[in-house]
Amino acid sequence: MSPQSPSQPIGHPRIRGVVVRNRFVSTRLDTRAVAICCGLAVAILAIGCWSISVGDFPIPLGDVFATLFGGGSDDAEFIIRTLRLPRAITAVLVGASFGMSGAIFQSLARNPLGSPDIIGFNSGAAAGAVFVIIVLGGSSLLVSVGAILGGVVSAAIVYALAWQDGLRVYRLVLVGIGIGFSAAAIVDYLLTRGEIYDVQRAAVWLTGSLNARTWENVRTVGIGLAVLGPVAVVVQRWLDRLELGDDVAAGIGVPVARAKLILVLNGVGLAALAVASAGPIAFVAFIAAPIARRLVNTPGAALVPAALVGALITVAADLLARRLFAPIEFPVGIATGVLGTPYLLWLLTRQTRTGAL
Repeated sequence: MSPQSPSQPIGHPRIRGVVVRNRFVSTRLDTRAVAICCGLAVAILAIGCWSISVGDFPIPLGDVFATLFGGGSDDAEFIIRTLRLPRAITAVLVGASFGMSGAIFQSLARNPLGSPDIIGFNSGAAAGAVFVIIVLGGSSLLVSVGAILGGVVSAAIVYALAWQDGLRVYRLVLVGIGIGFSAAAIVDYLLTRGEIYDVQRAAVWLTGSLNARTWENVRTVGIGLAVLGPVAVVVQRWLDRLELGDDVAAGIGVPVARAKLILVLNGVGLAALAVASAGPIAFVAFIAAPIARRLVNTPGAALVPAALVGALITVAADLLARRLFAPIEFPVGIATGVLGTPYLLWLLTRQTRTGAL
């Protein structure tokens, strides 16, 4: 007797995962994806603790854990809870937001070049935030609002100009790059017109820096991720079906127009909040989703693994930028730019050879 189940005909791949079912929910958990997510979470925790322990005043890991759980000396309490812990948590939350946003847009565009930092959304968010800093002299909360509005406006312009009997991927990429340069020009103009203090504040922010992050930054991106992250996970089923094409997705019951609107607003919100909290950190959104897909070996969007990969990249890049040439510290955006540029060049070459661009 063949060991193949009647419901699994010969030649058909077995669906991975374990079915979890109760009175309210029935779903299938991919055991490989769960294991990968747990491994990524452990790696984030380990590198985060390492990042907290090193610096101009090194603190042993044992004292780090003691301080985090309510013990430790007064000096360690101040250094960890006031200076280093907010920076580490902001890095995790910002990286997760960028990673999830990148996975959403790359799946919608069905192209790895459809990342928010490539197609101009991050630049639009940066322009909105710099306008608030230079013209309005706004607080961190107003900077966040400006970044969100800038990201939404840039997304609306890109999608409107890229739409031609449907969303054309090559038009999306080219129009997005153009809008990104336009937003960058607006930023440059604002920097030439501002007061020196505001310009300095904006310039440091534009490099994509986690220096001097506070609990206010943690709250800003944390609340946004807590609201938008679960929404993205819930509508991932729509996102996976949209990758099959609009006609197929509509045929299996996906409200295409409404689903795209929700996903675009969600992805723009995640990217804009991350930009508002740490500046336009380059390439995290671009490379997190492809890495996550390869790790979990799935054709779907893999939003949660992408968020964890983005968090790991950001935390590791921040540690690298701080310690590689210590005592000189570089902004994290420089480290991610150095890491992401070779991948972008390789991807552009591959897309050109395959005719996808």
